Amino acid sequence: MAKVLVTGADGFIGSHLVELLLKHGYHVKAISYYNSFNYWGWLDDLSHPDLEVITGDVRDPHFCKFVTKDIDIVFHLAALIAIPYSYIAPDSYVDTNIKGTLNICQAAKENNVKRIMITSTSEVYGTAKYVPIDENHPKQPQSPYSASKIGADAIAMSFYNAFELPVTVVRPFNTYGPRQSARAIIPTIITQIANGKKEIKLGDLTPTRDFNYVKDTCQGFIELAGCEAAIGQEVNICSNYEISMRDALELIAKLMDSDVKFVEDSQRLRPGNSEVFRLWGDNSKIKSLTGYAPAYSIEQGLKETVEWFSRLENLKKYKTDIYNV
Repeated sequence: MAKVLVTGADGFIGSHLVELLLKHGYHVKAISYYNSFNYWGWLDDLSHPDLEVITGDVRDPHFCKFVTKDIDIVFHLAALIAIPYSYIAPDSYVDTNIKGTLNICQAAKENNVKRIMITSTSEVYGTAKYVPIDENHPKQPQSPYSASKIGADAIAMSFYNAFELPVTVVRPFNTYGPRQSARAIIPTIITQIANGKKEIKLGDLTPTRDFNYVKDTCQGFIELAGCEAAIGQEVNICSNYEISMRDALELIAKLMDSDVKFVEDSQRLRPGNSEVFRLWGDNSKIKSLTGYAPAYSIEQGLKETVEWFSRLENLKKYKTDIYNV
């Protein structure tokens, strides 16, 4: 049984990845961000004999060295990801995203980890210069968040080039699904409609996104981890399909049988040069490496997401009246 470590396991994508890894028969060591309340985020509801939860912080190199001992595969997801908050606290993003990735890579090197999967983001590409966006597209740091992830990816690839560390940079496009933070647009819409809102304040609805259901994203991670040819590569996980924010929201409203109105809110707008107006990913590389193809259409994924958020026990965990940066 392979032993895997998942950093950021208590978060949205991380918790889904932990579940899928357990289903695939892995022994999973899951890192939850340390706190004194023994709160494990979305892992609190997950119990399995092959799951070990450890609290800690990837910003601490000594902790990273300790936690990567006797590990076969590291899935490094721990990161600060909210773009608006990166305008307020950019130094935190450098510490967590860049230094945290450095610590994991250094620890993996010292402990001879067999595979390291580094989580990137489509935000590193910025507004598309051409579509679909393949892995050769130039990087554009249009927010402190995207700059920190460009830096983290570069650190990881430097360890592959300098030390032959078996790194793969995994680059998901816009993942959505159950458990996602309300800082993201799809949960923001669903939770407000479910709470009876008739008018919803939003930012710019003209940008397009390549949305990916979380189960597809996690399957892509696992398939790449089992692919030797992916070592030393940067690989997109995406649907090769773009949809505008407005069209996505209208589809949600239709699924929820709502006549809600969308109103622009200035505090939710990104600075002009920071907004990423078009993301449409090319998934031909992951297909050629692993045969991967997304299993969920946007309609199927949104239907499952709406059903999860609409349950009272889930909906009550979200403060829909507060703008979440």
